[in-house]
Amino acid sequence: MPKLTQSYVHGASSMPLIGETIGVHFDKAAAQWAERDALVVRHQDVRWTYGELQRRVDAFAAGLLALGLEPGDRVGIWSPNNSEWVIAQFATAKAGLILVNINPAYRLAEVEYALNKVGCKALITAQVFKSSEYEKMLLELAPEIDFSTPGHLRAKRLPTLSTLIRIGPGERRGFFRFDDVLEMGGEAELKQLSDLATVLQFDDPINIQFTSGTTGAPKGATLTHHNIVNNGFFIGEAQRLDERDRVCIPVPLYHCFGMVLGNLACITHGAAMVYPTEGFEPLATLETVEQERCTALYGVPTMFIAELGHPDFKRFDLASLRTGIMAGSPCPIEVMRRCISEMHMSEVTIAYGMTETSPVSMQTSCDDPLERRVGTVGRVHPHVEVKIVDDDGRIVAPGTPGELCTRGYSVMLGYWDDMERTSEAIDRAGWMHTGDLATLDEAGYCNIVGRLKDMVIRGGENIYPREVEEFLYRHPKIEAVQVVGVPDARFGEELCAWVKLKPGEAAAAEEIQAFCKNQIAHYKIPRYFRFVDEFPMTVTGKVQKFIIRERMIEELKLTERATA
Repeated sequence: MPKLTQSYVHGASSMPLIGETIGVHFDKAAAQWAERDALVVRHQDVRWTYGELQRRVDAFAAGLLALGLEPGDRVGIWSPNNSEWVIAQFATAKAGLILVNINPAYRLAEVEYALNKVGCKALITAQVFKSSEYEKMLLELAPEIDFSTPGHLRAKRLPTLSTLIRIGPGERRGFFRFDDVLEMGGEAELKQLSDLATVLQFDDPINIQFTSGTTGAPKGATLTHHNIVNNGFFIGEAQRLDERDRVCIPVPLYHCFGMVLGNLACITHGAAMVYPTEGFEPLATLETVEQERCTALYGVPTMFIAELGHPDFKRFDLASLRTGIMAGSPCPIEVMRRCISEMHMSEVTIAYGMTETSPVSMQTSCDDPLERRVGTVGRVHPHVEVKIVDDDGRIVAPGTPGELCTRGYSVMLGYWDDMERTSEAIDRAGWMHTGDLATLDEAGYCNIVGRLKDMVIRGGENIYPREVEEFLYRHPKIEAVQVVGVPDARFGEELCAWVKLKPGEAAAAEEIQAFCKNQIAHYKIPRYFRFVDEFPMTVTGKVQKFIIRERMIEELKLTERATA
């Protein structure tokens, strides 16, 4: 490859893009690998072949059509990892329904906003996960559930939502059971499903994923069949996946990491999807890799750190591992080296991307030298363009930091019902502005060096302080608040809030944290609070958040974490 003279690369490739919907491609995969393992869910004792998974997907898709749902309707899913999530992912795609991923950690204010923002007509929900009691929260938002018949909800606070589908055993007034929906479709619905395969287009929207917004409210990144099935395919290609691979997926399915890097990378290569538990547990992950002889393992750096640091780590036989992906936040170089040497992941890759780009734009490959695989996020993906620009939008020289922009098949359609923020993110030439500071070296390898956006990454979760600030402003005692990220040895970063109270008011950190509990996700609740009379300001009246951060690092005696 010739040396770059400017920070622009394009993924020229002889491998064509997949010109099919997810449903059509899934059916071809099921036919080709019908008798091979498709899905193993350890905590549910599920082990299905591709043929068995396809029968359940078709039955559930037909059931959704029998409920009166139509192509283009939005169907939310609020659940941790389980077999029902996978069925719903592929069934909605086959029926032309738009699956809306709702973070299992969301609380009342967040789930209400998400359901109403995109106008969800149906919601598939678990009963409970960790401290989240989903049914209880839904009843608080919509007490009308207790007086409704399934499929006919009319709720004041959730005006578009009519159908609730409940994962798990038992009956509950106002809800259909997931297993019952599997039985609802008849010949007419199966015929309709077959007809839809010839009607649906690969550029149709098929998935909405919420990403936190710098202006407060989350944004619904809207992705197509073409976006995510191709991204999943090329992610799998970078790992050299095939039908012999078994991919351990402890990352959440609501996120692109689980449903695209995980599920879609697997089904495009005939590999098995393996889920250790509902949510990440290091011991269960290690046990699953050993028992299932997994060849690939996924995780954010904090997951790998927890696995490597488990007291029983050395007793597990992980020799089956070959590859995998570490992504979601910057990777400490030493952690990457230990994954290669102690977990047998000689071909492990690092991926970089964002929800709005399906998500991966850059990835290391199995052939990259070790120093490239532990020190960069790799090179541009096939059929994708990347450039690094300065503040004026001009492409910079190799090695010069600037904003990373990406263009190609992977860029989202836009933010759902938000043309203003879509146009802010995607320019007239089709470039997605990531807000990340990066460099490209002369060989085309990318290094992420910072963030333009005011974003905190805590354990792989992207948090925009403005969203947390907007919620804290609801507290009756708070006059003003500024939230920043500070270094943390376990999660990479934690939130710190500087709070200015209204005159005459007094409050403690515990009171503010209690106000947040059950209203916003636990990882968005600041760990540190300081009550102040003023904020450091510029002469033009702008708050200097970097000074707040520096003061807290000094006060709390924190140290910056070395990252790749």
